Amino acid sequence: MSLSRRTFLSTSALAAGYFLVPRERSLADESKSPNTRPWIGAIGVGGRGTAISKDAKKHGDIVAVCDVDLTHADKFNHDECGGKADVSQDYRKLLDRKDVDAVVVGTPDHWHTRISIDAMRAGKDVYCEKPLTLTIDEGKQLCRAVTETKRVLQVGTQQRSEFGHRFLKAVAMVHDGRIGKVKQVTSCINAGVAGGPFPAVPVPPGLDWDRWLGQAPAVDFIKERCHHTFRWWFEYSGGKMTDWGAHHVDIAQWAIGMDHSGPLTVEAIRAELPNPQVHGRPARADSYNTATTFDVRCRFANGVDMVITSTGENGITFEGESGKFFVSRGKLLGEPVDELKDRPLASDAQMKLRNGKRASSHMANFFECCRDRSLPASDVYTHHRSLTTCHLANISIRLGRKLTWDPAKEEFVGDAEANGYLRREQRKGYETNV
Repeated sequence: MSLSRRTFLSTSALAAGYFLVPRERSLADESKSPNTRPWIGAIGVGGRGTAISKDAKKHGDIVAVCDVDLTHADKFNHDECGGKADVSQDYRKLLDRKDVDAVVVGTPDHWHTRISIDAMRAGKDVYCEKPLTLTIDEGKQLCRAVTETKRVLQVGTQQRSEFGHRFLKAVAMVHDGRIGKVKQVTSCINAGVAGGPFPAVPVPPGLDWDRWLGQAPAVDFIKERCHHTFRWWFEYSGGKMTDWGAHHVDIAQWAIGMDHSGPLTVEAIRAELPNPQVHGRPARADSYNTATTFDVRCRFANGVDMVITSTGENGITFEGESGKFFVSRGKLLGEPVDELKDRPLASDAQMKLRNGKRASSHMANFFECCRDRSLPASDVYTHHRSLTTCHLANISIRLGRKLTWDPAKEEFVGDAEANGYLRREQRKGYETNV
């Protein structure tokens, strides 16, 4: 194709009715010395948030820390910032600082969209942990916000940059026709977690539980709803489907050339939910409710079937008319891989996938893009599309039937009930401001 990736994204955004507006100060401004370290705000510094914030600290200075759990914020400030950073429980205070160039967002999933949009509208570039959204509609909102503000938004799907570039090589192999026409790609993301019923207990000191809940319904505090195990509740996440699907489905959809589109049909062939469902809604409010085991088949317009499964070895298997191979974070195996010894890929094959950049890490790629205002390795437009497939799979699981999807209109075909799952009612005071 003669049309460049960036041109395609720009023209597509304009065609969809997204309008560009001048951006505020950025790391690329001539007034900033190229040797000046950016000032960073860290929002959500528990668990994974700690890891990505420490990674960001290699590239800039963290001057403000926010977490609704003050024990997380104070610990991170003490351990990583020498106690010198501003600390708050409300991220809006951090965004009010005009001297903060970029933010890293490591909150639970249901806060990603609201915080990222507010940050971009405050003139900040954003590195946000995956999965980027709670619903398909949130992904559409984020695409509009990135186009409108012209900020850089990097999604934390590190498989596009790291792990020995195995995934980049896998994508390049498929694009180069090393297995012929692709017939099926299988993304194994392993099983989810069952648990409950869990008791309600007092809110721990230092935790703003109402703010932690955000857009989600107001409920009593259950320890297992919060922090790491939030991902096993549909109210805040999508279970294993969005947790690991955000990685493997992303790579698979990129490889088969569907990273700007989506499936035509989605069918949960097999699925088990740990909490009984009534019309797609959990029957109990005190137990995990995301799928534990599943096989979901997605059919794309190019004839490729993608199977998302909880069974097998974690990784992706590509099957074509002339061969197949397997890739994971630690492996790249199969006869087409062995053949690379005698017939290697073009020297620039992987660089083209990285938009010509050589950044040593996913976070380094983010800050490089902040400086030159280019598209990051994991951009909002392609992540929205791959995560949409994960959301569709979850909707099929919850409704227990095959669904027909229109990837151009981004809606279900003739299915009002399914279309009701594209967005969620948000609690008053915590609505996404779009």
